[in-house]
Amino acid sequence: MPHPPTTAAGSVLFSLEGRRALITGSGQGIGLTLARGFAIAGASLVLNDRDPARLAQAVVQLQGEGFSAVGRCFDVARADAVEAGLAGLETEVGPVDILVNNAGIHARAPLESMSREAWQSVLEVNLTSAFLVSRAIAPGMIRRGAGKIINLCSLNSEISRPTIANYAAAKGGLKMLTRAMAVEWGPHNLQTNGLGPGYIRTAMTGALTVDPAFDRTIRARTPAGRWGESGELVGAAVFLASRASDFVNGQIVSVDGGLLAAL
Repeated sequence: MPHPPTTAAGSVLFSLEGRRALITGSGQGIGLTLARGFAIAGASLVLNDRDPARLAQAVVQLQGEGFSAVGRCFDVARADAVEAGLAGLETEVGPVDILVNNAGIHARAPLESMSREAWQSVLEVNLTSAFLVSRAIAPGMIRRGAGKIINLCSLNSEISRPTIANYAAAKGGLKMLTRAMAVEWGPHNLQTNGLGPGYIRTAMTGALTVDPAFDRTIRARTPAGRWGESGELVGAAVFLASRASDFVNGQIVSVDGGLLAAL
């Protein structure tokens, strides 16, 4: 029987030293939290946001904490913007070893009255962007014979609720895109997995957390009995970005307090 890794060996397995991570939508929220977690694990960072002021603030904040961080401002949902925003990245900054497709939006509405714009915008940002950015970054990973791609899926990749049909469709599609990437790029030693947050306190969920009825529902449905915090996603994300997950591919790792396991 193999011996469990020593503390030193374990720390090497989960280390991101010498690796560079690009995190989309990382000017705030979960993306910024994951960026900081990766930096603590040793990674250098390329942050992305479509808001230049927000991006600049995030870069300065992380640099002020002693981390290596640069910014690339572009809209991940536009193919031309992705191409322009990532042009020259490898030569100017260095190769990307880890890609986190985190950018996402909500546009809640009842399905029968949802506008085409609300439908399309959510699919473009939450699903199509992962295709566009991965398509731009994966060739370099393939050339080098190594890479990690983490797509921010959701418990809504598996279940839905009223008013989020566009979001659930996008996240369900992202789950299957994750598996398609794993199948196509796995032979090149790329591992593509999904991180599936449950109900996490963020700016996007702020209105829901202060709705007494919804808050009670989530607490009652979740075995942990509470909302999650964005920092609780970092451990699973670092695992998926590190050598520790070199034989993990095409999986969705749920961090949801047990919600998907419960009736």
